Order: sequence, then C-alpha cells, then structure tokens
Amino acid sequence: MSANTPIASAPWAPINFAPAKVEVEHLPDGSMILRSPDSLKPFSRCVGDLLHHWADRIPNALFLAQRDAEGGWRKVTWAEALTKVEAIAQALLDRGLNRNRPVMILSDNSIDHALLALAAMHVGIPASPISPAYSLVSKDHSKLRYIADLLKPGLVYAACGQRFADALVIPELARVEVVTSINPPPGCTTLDSLLATTPGAEVEEAFSTIRPSTVAKILFTSGSTDLPKGVINTQRMMCSNQQAIRQCWPFLADSHPVLVDWLPWNHTFGGNHNFNMVMRHGGSLYIDEGKPVPGLIDKTVANLREVSPTLYFNVPRGFDMLIPQLETDEALRNNFFAKMNLIFYAGAALPQTLWERLEALSIKALGHKVRLVSSWGATETAPMITTVHFDIERAGNIGLPAPGCEVKMIPNGGKLEMRVRGTNITPGYFKREDLTRAAFDEDGFYKIGDAGKLADPDDPAKGIVFDGRVAEDFKLMSGTWVAVGALRVALIDAAAPVLQDAVITGHDQEEVGALGFASLQGCLKLCPDAAPDTPLKDLMARPEVKTRVTEAMNALAALGKGSSHRVTRVVLMDEPPSIDANEITDKGYINQRAVLTRRAGLVEALYAQNGGSDIITLSK
Repeated sequence: MSANTPIASAPWAPINFAPAKVEVEHLPDGSMILRSPDSLKPFSRCVGDLLHHWADRIPNALFLAQRDAEGGWRKVTWAEALTKVEAIAQALLDRGLNRNRPVMILSDNSIDHALLALAAMHVGIPASPISPAYSLVSKDHSKLRYIADLLKPGLVYAACGQRFADALVIPELARVEVVTSINPPPGCTTLDSLLATTPGAEVEEAFSTIRPSTVAKILFTSGSTDLPKGVINTQRMMCSNQQAIRQCWPFLADSHPVLVDWLPWNHTFGGNHNFNMVMRHGGSLYIDEGKPVPGLIDKTVANLREVSPTLYFNVPRGFDMLIPQLETDEALRNNFFAKMNLIFYAGAALPQTLWERLEALSIKALGHKVRLVSSWGATETAPMITTVHFDIERAGNIGLPAPGCEVKMIPNGGKLEMRVRGTNITPGYFKREDLTRAAFDEDGFYKIGDAGKLADPDDPAKGIVFDGRVAEDFKLMSGTWVAVGALRVALIDAAAPVLQDAVITGHDQEEVGALGFASLQGCLKLCPDAAPDTPLKDLMARPEVKTRVTEAMNALAALGKGSSHRVTRVVLMDEPPSIDANEITDKGYINQRAVLTRRAGLVEALYAQNGGSDIITLSK
C-alpha cells in the first residue's frame, strides 16, 4: 500500500485481541456495574516465580539492558538476573531486613535498581522506589523526610552516592545503611559487595513463604493535595493484573516483547504495568535513560535508532517531543515501527492531532496503521482496570473492564463516578488506617475519583470514555458545569502546536480561561525565521503564536456548545511545570489544582479588567 494512503482508509495490521465483551448489571439506585464475562484464569504466586520460570526456560535470553559509561549496552540475561537476585536477597536477609524493614530506593530506573527491588521482593521484603525529584529537586526534602520517617527502611539505595549526597544525610536516614553503585560516600556500602554474597538455604526458605497476599511494594502517590500516601502493592495485585492483561491481549503470547522504556518505576505505569509485562512474558527491557524534556529526549532517540520495540509506552508529553523526530528522520521512523505491534498512551488524554500524526507516521513506515490504545487505572490498582482490546479511531476510550475487575458507575453531579473492585485492588495505605477506611465504599469498591461514560449507551461493548476527575470540574458563576478534562484536550488539540499542556480556569468566574504551557518546538515551528536558540518567552510574544491561540479559541467557540465549552482568554507561560511544587509528576501528568494554587497571581491577572498585553482573548 502507498505511504500516501489516507489515514481513514488505511488498514490495520492483524492482531490477536480478545473479543470486546462486557456484562452490565443495573442497580435500583440508577448505578450500574460493568464486568468482563470472562473469568480471570490462574496467575503466578509471585513475580519471583516468573523470574525462576524464564531463567529455566530461556536462560541466555536478554532480560535487561542499559547504556554503560562508554555508550554501549550493559546486558543481563534471565539466568544472570536470577543469580544476582539471590545473592542480593541473601545479603538483605543477613542484615535483618524483613516486612517491617523495607528497602528504600531513591534513584532512577537502572539494572541495579531492578535487581535490588527483585531481590527484596524475592524474600518478602517490600521495595519502595521513591521519586528522584524528592531527593534531587526539592530544596527542603520535606516529602523525602516524611516518607523515610513513615517507612523506617532497613536499607536505602542511591545509584550515585555523590549525586544523592544531600538527600542521604537527612536525619531520618542517619542510622540507615546506604548502598550505592558508584561514588560511595565514606561509610557506605557498594552494591558489588551485596552481589558478592553467597546465597544459602535462607533465600530458598524465605522465597517459599511468599504468598499472593505478601506485600511486594510500597508505592507513593504524588502527594498533590496532601502528603504522599504509601500504597500497599501485594504480589496478588501485580500478578493477577498481568494475567488480566494477557487475557485481553493474547498476542503477547506470540513472541517475547521488546520494550524501550523510560517511564519511572516509582510510578505504577512504568514499574508495574510495563516492567511486570516483561516479567510475565519473558521479554527484554531496554532501560531508556532519556525523558521527554529538552536535552534528554536525544537519549531516547538514540536508543530507538538501535532498538526496534514491539510495544511502545509513553505519556502525551513524551509523544509530543518524539513525533517531530520521527517526522523528520526516516531511518529513525523505520526502525521505530519495524516490529511494532501496539502504541500505548496513558497518564493523560492524547490530543487527536498527536494521534493522527502517529497513525500517519506508521503508514509512511509500514503502509498500514499501528494500533493506538490506552487503559485506565491507578497506583491503587496495580494498575490496569480497563483496557482497550478493540479498534478505536480516536483518543479518550479507556476500554472495557479486564477479567477480575468490576467498575461501578454511580450518578454524581451530572457525571458517572467510577469505583472499582477486583483482585488487583490495594488492601490499603501503609500505616494510614484512616485513609484506607475512607477509600472504600460500603460494598468494598475503591473510590478512585474518576468519571466515565459509555462510548455508546446502546452498545456497552464499545467501551468507556474517560470523563475527567470528579473533583476537577467546576461551575461558572452561571451555575454551568465545566468538564475540565475534555476541554483541556480540546484546547491543546485546537491550538496545536503551540501548547504542550494547559490548565483550565474559571471557578466562580463568568467565563472559562486557561493557563497554557507553551511548547518551544511548537512555537519554533510556527516561526521558521526564528533562531533555534530564541528564548521561549520571545517566541510567545510573536504574532504567529498569538494568532494561532486566538484561532483555536475561535474554533472552539464556533462549535456552539455554550459557555462551558468556550475558552475566552489564555495566558502563555514559559516557566515549565514544577515537580517540586507538585505541578507535574515524573511521568508528565499535570496537576490542575497545584498549578492553579501556585500560579494564583496569573489566574487573577487573567480575569483582571486590565490584565495586560500577555492575555490572548477570544475574537468578538
């Protein structure tokens, strides 16, 4: 097929998806429960069983790879991984670590990080990966100190002792053994010394006691509205979730997946969904040290030049930075798509412009469309509740409940609030019984705080459409509700390529506005005569950029959907969202409430009578 084939008429390549089926139970109060008619099949006792399985079946196959100091690949096979995991596990047991003395991991994804976490979980010691931003970006380490005091870890790991030196001396870690891979401060232990330990019978004995209910990880939420919450993740949660994914995506059994992935393991998307998918299917994970930020995206591009993934996972911000590279570099594009079965986005809705550009790129490279899909879940759900396993034409559909998962949809403020129940749901929050009690309703459904609606009320098998956070929506002075999530995506899409992200404003105001995070690459694209090193602030003042935003607002207004769908004023920002201030998570998800709080002065100026020349307004 020609590479110029229109997107709409281009075919999809064959893929083995489970049939799209759902059972709907209507309740007397107007609620309904959606569940898969397929029962969840037996799943592994623990992730350690998966490690043993593949070390026995494919001992010399690649499990983990990471760039070394010379730019080559450091590689670990499945058999090597098991040997190293058992050695580290013995060292942890020798130090008296147990379920009450977890391992705290401060640094980014790495082979050593993976081996240490697997070793801890192998013998019933919880692993707790912490956002590196709490150590490296934070000025006062307040969140790190809170977490360390709550966990009371038996050991703390940082890949580079020098880089994490300031974090390692906080009072809460003063008497905790510190392990590093390189540049150990005085008195610290090296990971090599743990690897040199000879495993004994204690490792096998401890491994035999692991049960599905054993705590595997403690993952901390971002703490956007409060202090971070430690979410208990059990072996059952993780292993049952991977079995559910396997049943929805049977094609995973056809070959061992290959991932090139940067998504942080302190988040459930990268650490549970993606990493455990490699564990479940004997795949290979190339650890991408790049990130969707200027300067680091180049590392991702370099990795994708060399490795062709079979599945690719990212957040919208990541696709926004990667797509221009794929559009201008044919060799990169062809290698990226060469073995691709599926492209997956999560973390936030993918603007339709990015969706269509990805499909167009796959047609150029392959002559057919590669499927774009998503799913829905949370740290508390390990993480997948619903997933797409059928063909969809645009972003927003989050699929159907997976086997073993139930979704209760309850009328709430004009929306359908979604609550969830299943084998993959957390038993609660670490040392916070009060939060645990508040998180579940009387029927045992976890109150996730999201809303959804059926894509087709007459045919529930067509999936659920994400309908925003229940708490994010607000009313205008007229009493009209504003659906923040949908309007945010619509504005980003209409203003492409100017906005990298946006936050919707207007609570108790007469009109809807927005704070827009401007995209450097997008603004440069609109201003081809500008030098590549032109400051973003200067680009934002250019008439080409302001005109594009005005056109976007006019286009939304022309839809005629009323005041809640019309953005009348926008201010562009060159200061990126701050991780330290909770404005954005490690994986690129914008926190609406934190941005509005931190940038309250901008919101006030946006609605002031003489807001200034920076305010872009809707054409009258």
